[in-house]
Amino acid sequence: MKANLGRKLSNLAAALSVVATAFAVGSGGAPPVAASTGGCQLNSAHGQIQHVINIQFDNTHFNRDNPNVPSDLEQMPNLLNFIESNGTLLTNHHTPLISHTATDILTSFTGVYGDNMGVPVSNSFRYFNPDGTTIPYTRAGCNVGQVATANTVLENIATDIPTVFGAGSPQAAEVASNPGQAFADFVGIGVHCGQGSSLCSTANGGEPDNLPDEPGGYTGYTGLFGHKYVAPQISPSGPMTDLDGNVIQDPQHRIGFPGFDGMAAKVSLSYVASMQEHGIPITYAYISDAHDNHPTGPAYGPGQAGYVAALKAYDTAFGKFFTRLANDGINKSNTLFVFTADEGDHFVGGAPSPAGCDGVNTPCTYSQIGEINANLAGLLATERGNTTAFKVHSDDAPTVYITGNPARDAAVTRTLAHDMSALTAVNPITGNTDTIAQFFADPVEMRILHMVTADPARTPTFTLFADPNYFLFAAAPNCNSPCVTEVPGFAWNHGDVQSDIVTTWLGMVGPGVTNLGIDNTTWSDHTDIRPTLMVLLGLKDDYSHDGRALTEDLDGWARPEATRLNGGYARLAVIYKQIDAAVGQFGLVTLMVSTDGINGNDSLYAQKESQLSSLNSQRDALAAQMIALLEGAEFNGQAITQQQAKALVAQGQALLGQANALLS
Repeated sequence: MKANLGRKLSNLAAALSVVATAFAVGSGGAPPVAASTGGCQLNSAHGQIQHVINIQFDNTHFNRDNPNVPSDLEQMPNLLNFIESNGTLLTNHHTPLISHTATDILTSFTGVYGDNMGVPVSNSFRYFNPDGTTIPYTRAGCNVGQVATANTVLENIATDIPTVFGAGSPQAAEVASNPGQAFADFVGIGVHCGQGSSLCSTANGGEPDNLPDEPGGYTGYTGLFGHKYVAPQISPSGPMTDLDGNVIQDPQHRIGFPGFDGMAAKVSLSYVASMQEHGIPITYAYISDAHDNHPTGPAYGPGQAGYVAALKAYDTAFGKFFTRLANDGINKSNTLFVFTADEGDHFVGGAPSPAGCDGVNTPCTYSQIGEINANLAGLLATERGNTTAFKVHSDDAPTVYITGNPARDAAVTRTLAHDMSALTAVNPITGNTDTIAQFFADPVEMRILHMVTADPARTPTFTLFADPNYFLFAAAPNCNSPCVTEVPGFAWNHGDVQSDIVTTWLGMVGPGVTNLGIDNTTWSDHTDIRPTLMVLLGLKDDYSHDGRALTEDLDGWARPEATRLNGGYARLAVIYKQIDAAVGQFGLVTLMVSTDGINGNDSLYAQKESQLSSLNSQRDALAAQMIALLEGAEFNGQAITQQQAKALVAQGQALLGQANALLS
């Protein structure tokens, strides 16, 4: 069933890829007295949930990046207090790998890792040349709004527009004649309608919402694709405005979608509120990061004036947003709110000045700021004399593709990995000589980390997880241009495996969510969001999840009865995450084992690879048993007995023990 999800996402990507007066601002007119949910039929335990608002931040942090500077969430008290006072904020929450926006968002939307939904490497990916996440909602009659959320909206005018509207359509002609306006008109904003909804009628610009591989069929559904068609339905009295009353437009003043980097809180939240007010009760939205000066840069450091000002603006926007929704009758009594950030970041820069600055009262400044860019091809040629032809998906965790796609144990592969492991660079910020590579994963370990898809052409030769201060690319095989430079336009690295990158947060508020305030105990990751939503909403996906429902953070009455019996569910869920999650104990330990093997001689490498392959087979079989029982309890009323839980927990602990025993 998971393969079906991958096909559905592939088709979807191809067809798509607080003040009291605030509610009168940003929608082009006063909202309806009571926000309509149309024919949406959710099935929550007490029937209370009528709206779903899912907000995904880009690189927004709960933990402090500088101990003296309040974190991003601390500087947004309207949001932080809303979550802590009304629901639960999980702070031991994690990303998949690679920890980049598209992979993270798709994982949180689907509840499966990249190997099962097809995008383990993002925000783009390479491949070797040969020389429906909305479905449960729309089937329940709900209209689903998407605001700049990856792979649920059109993203590329060259391919998506002719696919959705037709190669000879007026929309395709606009791409040719005015591509900038076409981007503003058709990219980034969308609505997927329940069957028969007039909102997505042909008269309103609706187009078929095709998913030809959906089991059981998916016909008769339509969608609105682009600001040009969505805005008139959610802002009928005039142009769509942000929460401050400004007409939404791109940096060139074209009215429409302002670009993915233009989704400040006041913009994204205005779309959400307007959708909720006009018959779109399920909304997913993306908010751009606050630590870059969008759209041109440069990057800010913690406590820098521009960063603090951006977070203040975000906080103000959330205040207006919550007040506007309350005036619409949309609140914690009838709405499930979900907030998370795609991933954490590692800040690359020198010490702030003055010492002890907190940003809020005393602004911080930086004499050195910016990620360290390093040309792998140039360093290999100059330091190791290795000019092997290869390409990379540039990143601080670059995936490497050797030309010709040699075997993982071929001499050329082994030599290149050894030489990359030995690369060093003089850090322009500290003056120290750094070893660039920290961990390696070839296809054996990448399979453990859920990074290998059904398409072998997309499986890299290996992945290098680097020192998080470095961003690696492959250019000329020389250093005629400096191979190592500091780039002030970017200062926040992610994609890697370090704790500050893969640890993020999840906030939930609404009927059935316990008001725990902070939960720093429950270990969770993005795959757990989807099954938790499905449990709370009384809906089902037509595929199996990789995640599990976070019942620890739900009220007793909202937990499926079978998850409350015998104590088996909770015990099994904990060990399951540690053996199956990409950055759980098993994944991180085996990554160290993989690195030891790849860096070792051929005999050690063969031994470690054989051991990892065996452990992977054991893990997959054990995880399959566990998730079948967990989902049976969540969705099918099948309680897990203490005997079942005890046996599987013991096997999981033994598996972790075997992995730890392989460390050199």
